[in-house]
Amino acid sequence: MKHLFKQGDEKKYSKVVAPDEIASFESGMVHKVYSTFALARDAEWSGRLFVLEMKEEGEEGIGTRITVEHKSPAFVGQELRFVATFEEITARNEIITSYQAYCGERLIAEGIQGQKILRKEKIDALFASLQP
Repeated sequence: MKHLFKQGDEKKYSKVVAPDEIASFESGMVHKVYSTFALARDAEWSGRLFVLEMKEEGEEGIGTRITVEHKSPAFVGQELRFVATFEEITARNEIITSYQAYCGERLIAEGIQGQKILRKEKIDALFASLQP
């Protein structure tokens, strides 16, 4: 793993809320707003932007944690801006980032995201050991 970033470094990611990202479950649509689970996926991506530069040949990132404090709605067609901030690398090669998601100047969510960088062989062996 390459140690390229220091605490406080930022990565930014923008996206437009798509119709298939609204809050819905098998029972149907709940609200026509950006869902918390779509938000979690995009928050993980914002932290992965660091991992993409840090992982070396033969390594890969694997998600370890995510928190979402969903504070305000966003609607289909609105542009969102994610700001991920590098916090630390733990002793176990885990990259910890915090993030904030904005719709214009309005904070819609914030939280913490973690991904471990491991050798691909280690990840493959772990997955193989857990499959029936």
